[in-house]
Amino acid sequence: MMSNIDHYAVMGHPIAHSKSPLIHTAFAQQTGQVLDYKAILVGTQDGDFERAVQTFQASGGKGLNITVPFKQVAWKLAEQRSERAERAGAINTLWFKKGWIGENTDGVGLVRDLIQNNNCPIEGQRVLILGAGGAVRGVLELLLEAKPVQCVIANRTMSKAEHLSHLFANFGNITARSYKDLQGESYDLIINGTSSSLQGELPPLPEGILAKEGWCYDMMYASKVTPFLQWAKEQGAAFALDGLGMLVEQAAESFYLWRGVKPNTAPVIRQVRELL
Repeated sequence: MMSNIDHYAVMGHPIAHSKSPLIHTAFAQQTGQVLDYKAILVGTQDGDFERAVQTFQASGGKGLNITVPFKQVAWKLAEQRSERAERAGAINTLWFKKGWIGENTDGVGLVRDLIQNNNCPIEGQRVLILGAGGAVRGVLELLLEAKPVQCVIANRTMSKAEHLSHLFANFGNITARSYKDLQGESYDLIINGTSSSLQGELPPLPEGILAKEGWCYDMMYASKVTPFLQWAKEQGAAFALDGLGMLVEQAAESFYLWRGVKPNTAPVIRQVRELL
């Protein structure tokens, strides 16, 4: 690797679909940072990820984004973790300083996209989040810090939702429900943190749980409307947003941690949207 250019990458499996190289290259051009950023496909056998990180660092690599399915492995590999990353149990950002330091920027990405980019009120609102996997665990702390009056986690497996509600109990009013227990309730903001949209499916949501003028947000994004956002429109959602803004905002926070410079995300969100 050339020594006068700083090297960054995203690692995952699969990885060909990743928009991260485009996003970080746009940030670098916009901020005058000299770096290159590529996508690295990593095998899924035991030790493949650790070897890939070691090889990248040995060849002068400075920082990494980590995507599915390696966020938990990255968490174990990091020699230092922020308190937020510690609780998230997963890492999407690594950088090297005498050892690997890990952070999770997904929560920052979600909350910034909702509040700053879309003027979505969270404070004082009733929030429902669907799913209890790594994606949800990674955003709960920041979501609760935005002070919703109530945050409910709904999941097919109740024990997983209950585990998360206990884990983040100190950050706000958070409880767990099964999908059938949502019947008759009403929420101002519903966030889909399940991967159901990728399978073209919808979580089993009862009718009428979205409040008047309610918001819906799918943490996934696609070139066409996801099943969850289609449901949101049928329920009369005032706003139905996908996770593309979250993707760009979490990347911007990674970029800031690496480079100490905050890029302007709005033109990059537009650029990626046009390519979908």
